[in-house]
Amino acid sequence: MILVIDTSSVRSAMGLVDPGRVRVDELQFDSRETPIAMQFPHIANGVRLAKIAVATGPGSFTGVRSGVSFGLGLAIGLRIPIAPLSTLAIHAARTEEPVLAVSEAGRGRVYYLPPGGKPAVGEPRELPGDHEVVGWVRPQTERSMVAAGLRFRPETRLARWIEGARKVLETAPEVPYRNLEIEYMQSFSAPRK
Repeated sequence: MILVIDTSSVRSAMGLVDPGRVRVDELQFDSRETPIAMQFPHIANGVRLAKIAVATGPGSFTGVRSGVSFGLGLAIGLRIPIAPLSTLAIHAARTEEPVLAVSEAGRGRVYYLPPGGKPAVGEPRELPGDHEVVGWVRPQTERSMVAAGLRFRPETRLARWIEGARKVLETAPEVPYRNLEIEYMQSFSAPRK
């Protein structure tokens, strides 16, 4: 079994993937209310883990670090491989259609990944509106995005988060523990006039 951990955004999630099956289990939670270590027994109790996969961002500085640190410590302690996964790639893989994958960046901004593009950060009015939006953002951020003309894909028609993670895992490389890198994109510089 592969344990997948994502604490990079507004929602956090943990799931188990059996490479021979589509999905085993998934748990979404608010890591600000319940630490990831307290959620771990609910998802992986009695399961023999073969690998850990962690969402490495972009995302909340503290959130990404807590999930990656927990996953890395677990992988080292169990002496099993670890694989980094892009937060935005997981969201983009939740559906077969091209979508604009997003994640909360704070201060009214979002990290986003357009189909075939590169990750970026911007305010809702700066995002491309060609595709439906998939991802986890705060309610006020979602309202701002909708006001800017962006359309969220209804969650009821989406593949679950763990299915997106499973798809990304198919090509995710294992990395040496010391080479696990976190993806930081946030810039707080003043806009140029």
